[in-house]
Formats: sequence, structure tokens, C-alpha cells
Amino acid sequence: MLENQDLSRLLETAIVAARLAGQRAMEELDYAKVSIKNETDLVTQADKICQQIIIDRIKETYPDHGFIAEEGKDGNFLKQTPRGDQPIWWAVDPIDGTNNYAHKLPLFSVSIAAIYEGKPVVGVIFDPATDSMFTAFDQGEAQLNGRRIQASEEKIGRFSSIALDSHFEKELPNWAQQMMQRTRFRVIGTSCLQFTYTAKGSLIATVLVQPKLWDIAAGVLICERAAAVVTDWSGNPLFPMDIDNYAGRTFNILAANKTVHGELLGLLTSK
Repeated sequence: MLENQDLSRLLETAIVAARLAGQRAMEELDYAKVSIKNETDLVTQADKICQQIIIDRIKETYPDHGFIAEEGKDGNFLKQTPRGDQPIWWAVDPIDGTNNYAHKLPLFSVSIAAIYEGKPVVGVIFDPATDSMFTAFDQGEAQLNGRRIQASEEKIGRFSSIALDSHFEKELPNWAQQMMQRTRFRVIGTSCLQFTYTAKGSLIATVLVQPKLWDIAAGVLICERAAAVVTDWSGNPLFPMDIDNYAGRTFNILAANKTVHGELLGLLTSK
């Protein structure tokens, strides 16, 4: 079992690593060299540079911890198994919102989570363009730059906002049309920041289609510690998870304030 001092040290390490990576990403923004990683994703040289900055910084303090990170070899993700007595994994997304970043839109974030016994125990999401550091740890409160944040109690309505993913494989589903018609929906292009905006009450919800572990680990914890509800589209919790056997599985996720989660879940499961 991790003690509070263990969590504090993990959190401090994640904050430093995220800030270092975010600062480097801002330096690289106007010089982004873009390539296609697979059929659906772009990658820049900054993604790999920033990921290595994060891993190197964490390893200075925790050389035996494991890593699951977005940028591996040949378009695959990186997975390094923990080697020590403390089986902690770090889930790392060095630049979440790479499509924005590749087009020089300063709307992206750095996401780092420490996972212990199958669930996130520390989460950090850093928005370097606004110097916004979102943090949370197990049994603690969610914070933005050291101040507590909480999800709203706002209902679905014409002045409320829901964040949706930026693309769909086929036709626009009925649930998305309804959310667009009933709210001032937003398409932000970074799932991690959509989590944080839900956690601090700027959005009533975010709906994510097929993100991977590194996209969600920090954001789920931050949302939950801000009293939001995060589930898959069947209403099931996402964690604990078998991290040892994680092989790139994707998820469908609803993160929402307690007032609207049930209603939105009904839309997602309706035909």
C-alpha cells in the first residue's frame, strides 16, 4: 500500500516531468516536422523528444518503474515492465492533441499518470500554452495550479457545453446529433484537456471514442477526484485494469458531472 508521502513524491516527480516536457513542446511548436504514424494519427519530432524527457526525468527518481507511453518503435507504443518490488507503471502521453500541435495550434497537453494495482494513483495534465497544471492523487482533491476544482452541477441546455471527439469513422451517430442540437458542443481536439475542463466545470461532459490508456489514465483520476463520474458507455468503471497484459486496447468513455451522467449514458446506449 502506498502512503501519503509516497503519493506526494510521485506527484512531485510527475509535475516536474510534465513541465519540462511542456516547455520543450512550446519551443518546438513553430518547427514541427510532421509525419503519418498510421492511418489515423500524425506524429511530430516533438512527441518523441518530449516523451524521452518525461521518461528520463522519472527514471532519475524511479529507475525500476515501468512505462506505457504513446511513442514506441515502428508506430507502436512503448511498454517497459517494472523491475523492482514496487509494481508501478507510468502512463505517458507526451503531446495529447498532436493534430492541433502539428498545425501549430497551441491547444494540446502533456499527460502523466502513475498506476498502482491496476488504477491511477497520481495524475497530472499540463497545458503549457496557458501554464495550467491539473493534478490529482488517490483520495486527494483535484487541483488546478494548487487550487481545488470541482465538476459542475449544470444540466443539459442551450448554454451548457459537451466536448465531442473530432471525427467519426462512419456517419454521425444519433447520440452525437442530439448532443449537438441540445448544447453548445465543443470539439477541442485533445481528450486530456476535455477531461480537465469537465473536472473544473467548464464542460458538463466529454464523450471520447476509442482513446487508449495513456490518453485517459490521468484524466480519469482528475475527473473522479473532482466529483465527476467516468465510465464506459455501458456504465462500467474503467479501473482497475490489468496493466501487465494491456496491449493497446481502446475505450469508449463518458466523463460527466453527476447531474447529467445518467441522461447522457441513456443517449449513448439508445438506438
